[in-house]
Amino acid sequence: MATASVCIVTYNSANDIENCIDAVLRQSFPAESIVIIDNASTDDTAERVMPYAKQKQVQFIANKENNGFAGGQNQAIRQTRSDYVLVLNPDVTLDPNYLSEIIRFMEQNPSVGSATGQLVFASNTDVMDSAGLGMKHTRNAYDLAAGEPAVDWKETKQVFGVSGAAAVYRRAMIDDISYSDQFFDEYFFAYKEDVDVAWRARKLGWTAFYVPAAYALHHRGWKKGGRSNVPLFVRQHSYQNRFFTLIKNESLGWHSLLIGPLIAATEIVKLGYIILKEPGLLRCWPEIIRSMPSMLAKRNWLIQKAKQRNLY
Repeated sequence: MATASVCIVTYNSANDIENCIDAVLRQSFPAESIVIIDNASTDDTAERVMPYAKQKQVQFIANKENNGFAGGQNQAIRQTRSDYVLVLNPDVTLDPNYLSEIIRFMEQNPSVGSATGQLVFASNTDVMDSAGLGMKHTRNAYDLAAGEPAVDWKETKQVFGVSGAAAVYRRAMIDDISYSDQFFDEYFFAYKEDVDVAWRARKLGWTAFYVPAAYALHHRGWKKGGRSNVPLFVRQHSYQNRFFTLIKNESLGWHSLLIGPLIAATEIVKLGYIILKEPGLLRCWPEIIRSMPSMLAKRNWLIQKAKQRNLY
């Protein structure tokens, strides 16, 4: 029988974490381990988690420093040995059959490396939050179905990738696409690390699926109210990680003659907006330049591995 683990990274998640853990413990497909990494929260997240840590399958690790979503999830995943790993945000509440529905589908389809369920807004369960990740021609990823009626998203379908909010990853894929023992690239710290994983997995032949029979509520926080409500720190990482995903994963070929100018035009327009409205984001460029050798090394690794499989 297949096994599964759940990995949760918290940061000032006191308002959500108990509901999240309770829902995990109610899963009809029981997790053999639940690993919770706290990234140096300053609220009482740790105090709320500690009672759960008395249970055999729950492991709680309190970091003294915040090493980001990517670093925290890698830390959690390394504690597991299961066939499947559910990467879960603390502001997500799972339906009791979430794991069982997704794992049943993935067991029947060995080429599927990742899957996600139907995520709806907790504040309005008739409206979709995400059905996975889509990718535009400009190479901007987005949440599929976001804001659309949930009733319109009842069919299982292949998607570009899955959102890190409630993503089930196959262990074989985790091992296959990890670079230097990192599944999530820790240069990303947070934001778009799931896009990078999805793109890398696709280039190595893995598929991703949306499975609506699995259902979950997503309690959005700072994403409400538009960009003005998003902290500068978040916007900086999101902006620089966009370039990291391109450098690492975008293929060069005849299609680049069409896609290249489109991407360039999009970034020029975005840069103009940033100069006028959000100049603080320009602080990212020294980090992007410093990180270039590492990103190019990861790109070369991916190309060589894809070539070995005749996928490049």
